[in-house]
Amino acid sequence: QVVLSRQYGSEGRFTFTSHTPGEHQICLHSNSTRMALFAGGKLRVHLDIQVGEHTNNYPEIAAKDKLTELQLRARQLLDQVEQIQKEQNYQRVRK
Repeated sequence: QVVLSRQYGSEGRFTFTSHTPGEHQICLHSNSTRMALFAGGKLRVHLDIQVGEHTNNYPEIAAKDKLTELQLRARQLLDQVEQIQKEQNYQRVRK
């Protein structure tokens, strides 16, 4: 089942949230027609995967929502608690 399918130019960034626990696979395809790729050339891919509360850009959130430092820290802690709850639920499902 395909959860997300996107096409980008030479660079791209995306975020998605999985609502089901378990293993997810990431498939990358190049539509490059450069002859170098077919003649044994190389294609460089940088893949940075972040999960949980680490995906949030807290300085951006603080600026957007006009949060004080204390409010921002409370938001971070709530996100961490939510991530812990998700991990506990995932472990229950695995058992």
